[in-house]
Amino acid sequence: MIDNKKFVMYTFRNILNATEGLGMNKIMYSGKIHRATVTDANLHYEGSITIDKYLIEQANMLVYEKVHVVNINNGSRFETYIIEGEAHSGTVCVNGAASRLVQRGDKIIIIAYMSMSQELAKTLNPAVVKVDENNKIIIQSDSLQTEQLKEYAS
Repeated sequence: MIDNKKFVMYTFRNILNATEGLGMNKIMYSGKIHRATVTDANLHYEGSITIDKYLIEQANMLVYEKVHVVNINNGSRFETYIIEGEAHSGTVCVNGAASRLVQRGDKIIIIAYMSMSQELAKTLNPAVVKVDENNKIIIQSDSLQTEQLKEYAS
């Protein structure tokens, strides 16, 4: 009898080995802002999430970049894009239809991803910015590959 679990893992490894040299990319998490507090929710804005400029920079994110937002309070998840808020203001405002998925005071995780080669993905050290209840940085990991990622993205 065939062990399905072993067969699936064997097949998966063969696929990985076969595609490694083909220039196939992986979608990898490149940075996040962890436990940000929603400061506002604006239904009548066209969409997006407004984030303090300083937090965007420290998390290796860019304005207009697509991000996933995970609401710790209610479990909802959604995709949107970043717009820049005033630096050092602590602003984290969810705009448009997605504002129905959050409330002021909710804790969220904002996650950015990047497409990269499997070779680069193996060395990735994502930027992690953990913030307090006022969205001020309390812990930050330094991405050792920050310059390498910037070069790769350009």
